[in-house]
Amino acid sequence: MSSMLRDSQLTGEREVVWLEEIGTLDYVRQALDKVNTRRGKPRYERDGRLVGYTNLGPHADRDEDSGLFARRTFFLLPHDRPNDPSGPYQVGAPGEAIDPRTIEPGRVGIKTPRSQRGCAEERAPAGR
Repeated sequence: MSSMLRDSQLTGEREVVWLEEIGTLDYVRQALDKVNTRRGKPRYERDGRLVGYTNLGPHADRDEDSGLFARRTFFLLPHDRPNDPSGPYQVGAPGEAIDPRTIEPGRVGIKTPRSQRGCAEERAPAGR
C-alpha cells in the first residue's frame, strides 16, 4: 500500500461509493487494496472506519501475481481529526490524507489547504 498513488493505477475505476456524507470531512485516507471482487463493499480490516470505496468496470484486469483486483478504499483511523478533533491531527494531516471533495473515478484525490491544515482557526474561540 502506498500513499503516493498515480492515476495510471486507477484506470479500471468506474464509480466512487461513499458510505458517509463527505461534506463535513476535511480529509480521508486512501489506500489501494487487493480484493477478490470488482464491485461491492470490500472487507475492511483496519482500525477506524471505512468511509468509501471504488467499484471497477467489467473489463478491469486482475493483478498477474495475486489474481486480485486493486481497488481504492477511503477510511479514517480512530485518531484522525474527524474522530478526535483535539488529537494529533487537530492541525495537519497524515501523508495519505486527501480532500474527499477532489476524488473522482480514475483520478487520485488532491491535498488541499483544508485537508492538510484543517479548520482549527475557524473553530478557535473569538479573540484568539
